Amino acid sequence: MKTLNIQAKEWFDKANGNSYFSAEVTVDFGTNTEKNFFVPFQYGYGDHYIDMAKELLEKNDIIKVKEREQLWNYCQENDIILRTSKQENCLKRDLAK
Repeated sequence: MKTLNIQAKEWFDKANGNSYFSAEVTVDFGTNTEKNFFVPFQYGYGDHYIDMAKELLEKNDIIKVKEREQLWNYCQENDIILRTSKQENCLKRDLAK
C-alpha cells in the first residue's frame, strides 16, 4: 500500500443533538491495485471516522496495526501517504452509499 484516502461526510441531527458520519476509504488511489471500502452510516463526531476506517481495514486484512496505535502513526512508519477529509453539514441522505 502506497496511499490511503479517507473521505467522510457528517450530518448533525439538530432534533437530538447527535452527529453521524459515513466514509469512503480508498487504498492505492489511481493505481491498478486500487481498492475501495465503505464505512457505513453511524454515530460519531470529530475524527472518529478515521478510527472506524482503521478498524475496517484491519477487519479486511489490509493493515495490521499494533494495539492502541493511531492510523497516522502506522502510515508514517510504513511510508504510506494518508489523506483525510470530512465534509460537514451534509444532509442525512448524503451519507448513504
